[in-house]
Amino acid sequence: MKKNYLIDTHSHINMIESLDVEQVLENAKNNNVEKIIIPGASAQDFDVIMQLIEKYDNVYGMLGIHPSEAKSWNDELIEKIKKYAQNSKIVAIGEIGLDYYWDKSFNDLQKEIFIRQIKLANELNLPIDIHDREAHKDTFDILQEYNKTSKVVMHCFSGSVEFAKECIKAGYYLGIGGVVTFKNAKKMKEVVEAIPLEYIILETDAPYLTPTPYRGTENQPAYVKYVAEEIAALKNISLDKVTEVTTSNAECIFKL
Repeated sequence: MKKNYLIDTHSHINMIESLDVEQVLENAKNNNVEKIIIPGASAQDFDVIMQLIEKYDNVYGMLGIHPSEAKSWNDELIEKIKKYAQNSKIVAIGEIGLDYYWDKSFNDLQKEIFIRQIKLANELNLPIDIHDREAHKDTFDILQEYNKTSKVVMHCFSGSVEFAKECIKAGYYLGIGGVVTFKNAKKMKEVVEAIPLEYIILETDAPYLTPTPYRGTENQPAYVKYVAEEIAALKNISLDKVTEVTTSNAECIFKL
């Protein structure tokens, strides 16, 4: 069956301040976005995510501790994630990974917490949604060593064409968001041109990284269509094709 709707695979709709959730979902529906996945960043997000996925049919969740929150980790979180992940609408462990951009003083702790969550995802048979900021080599090396069975999404991919090809070779998927619409995002546009559509999924990372033409305002799932349009233009293919393939990819990875 042809997939003629869009999926926002990474959207912090619980963090959008300018709209309430009902309005966010209404805008998404009006722009052909039928499914939305909310990532976890800190333990404080978990209960909110569970409430939202239970309340709204088309909203799904991930649970994980963002690398910037690694200092807040305690081992009790493993049991909490296991318990919540019994709900079939928890579709991944994420967003997890490494972030060397802000503070490099606890890189070793980030690595340790990342590895624990990879092992947890393997145990729960869930995909992993990866946050990798200025840490490409360490992120990739840890995934290669410790990830045994989980599908991998490189959320908000920010690497080179060469790194993108390494990720594809390893079977990873790339999450492409609003950055690809920025006029000066030459590297990102080259990645999209070089990588097969079969390895791309769409995301907004709302409320961040708002695509052109709405830069400077809060992002929301409705704007994922601008990402799809830019990918279609870069690859010189139809918007229908981008929609169909990226939606099929997302449904396959996350078992939606």
